[in-house]
Amino acid sequence: MNRSGTAWSDYGWENRFSEMKPVMTNKEAMEESNRCLYCYDAPCIKACPTDINIPSFIKKIATGHLKGSARTIMDANPVGASCARVCPTEELCEGACVLNESSKPIRIGDLQRYATDWAREKHEPLFQAAPANGRNVAIVGAGPAGLSAARELGRAGYDVTIYEAKAKGGGLNTYGIVSFRLPESIPLWEVEQVEALGVKIRYGVRVGVDIAAPELLEQHEAVILACGMGAVPMLGIEGETLEGVYDAIELVESTKQGVPPALHGLNVAVIGAGNTAVDAATCSVRLGAERVQMLYRRGEQQMTAYAFEYTFAKQEGVEFRWLTMPQRILGDENGRVQSVECVKMELVTPPGGGRAMPVAVENSSFIIECDTVIRAIGQNRLLPLIEAFELKHHGGVVEVEAHTYRTSHPQVYAAGDVIFGQGQGEAMVVSAAQQGKLVAATIMKMLPGRSEESA
Repeated sequence: MNRSGTAWSDYGWENRFSEMKPVMTNKEAMEESNRCLYCYDAPCIKACPTDINIPSFIKKIATGHLKGSARTIMDANPVGASCARVCPTEELCEGACVLNESSKPIRIGDLQRYATDWAREKHEPLFQAAPANGRNVAIVGAGPAGLSAARELGRAGYDVTIYEAKAKGGGLNTYGIVSFRLPESIPLWEVEQVEALGVKIRYGVRVGVDIAAPELLEQHEAVILACGMGAVPMLGIEGETLEGVYDAIELVESTKQGVPPALHGLNVAVIGAGNTAVDAATCSVRLGAERVQMLYRRGEQQMTAYAFEYTFAKQEGVEFRWLTMPQRILGDENGRVQSVECVKMELVTPPGGGRAMPVAVENSSFIIECDTVIRAIGQNRLLPLIEAFELKHHGGVVEVEAHTYRTSHPQVYAAGDVIFGQGQGEAMVVSAAQQGKLVAATIMKMLPGRSEESA
């Protein structure tokens, strides 16, 4: 049941949230894999942040060696099954495919999904842990970065414990990406792959609340901070506490848990234009909203959502209101959202040059009628947790050494969204996975196995 007492199945919502893109058939996979030129010095590998040997995994599909194909993918990318679905492949590997010049690129993402789905459905163990090496590491957060680091360290014989605040692992892959793009079962399989190596995950444990940061540092030789970010921040405008105002990430999570708000027949305004905003908007459509509009203070060229996300949202019937800035949310006599008062914006280049900034146009206020408002303007930084470890940061973006990912505390490393921002890094699942791998590689150098030390 949802918050209004409406059953999840009343409108057939569970079908609307089923994975949208069908998996390749065996015939399609064979034909597509045989199109690959298996390039020497393949540009698709260079375009992949995790350096998956793409020609190799595709060749294995063509020869029927699906376990070997899945191993090749997951060896390079511990969350490769999720990335097969959520990576912007047209900008990365497929965008670099040499066949773009003559026909159409190899469907690398679909082939990656085909191989990893096979391994998942067959319950095939892909990796084994090395003998224990006497070293122990703590990881805060079981999202893509934390899982990647844990997988690498677990395979190498390290005693790894992940401290995860939520009830399940996978981070935003599990909780924050809509089911019709990434079903929960996919990231949870990746979590199982990590746990199979002996990695321990302590669920429901909030570092800084349930266990103190100094205690973690005392119990473990190194700590990796891979906690991501928090809830969507408040807009800072009047009316945000009215009934019918939602956090975009919480909205998406509610659909994955089967308890979404009742939006059937309502008019929805989504504030923001990133990938999470698109997810919130398309979720609203599939929950039966009558009309969904996305409000963004900048223009179409400045939106941060991937191109394929933007295209998908338009196909779903989502409307876009560019250069539109909400000023306040208005409610009815019952305290329910009734409309949003907005002002028109224009982009103005600062006198010294640089990025054009949105500036309000005088006397341009107007009203957008809606019953629901969804905040989707990024995420809050987890400052209390960062400060519990006494780390240097810039507005919640943890400062790390280039290449080593070591923080200002010699025992603490960081990866993933907690180091994204202020012009640093990229907010992609695949980038977080690569950072987790690199952090693990650094720790292996700094804390080699005790048997290696004595050798």
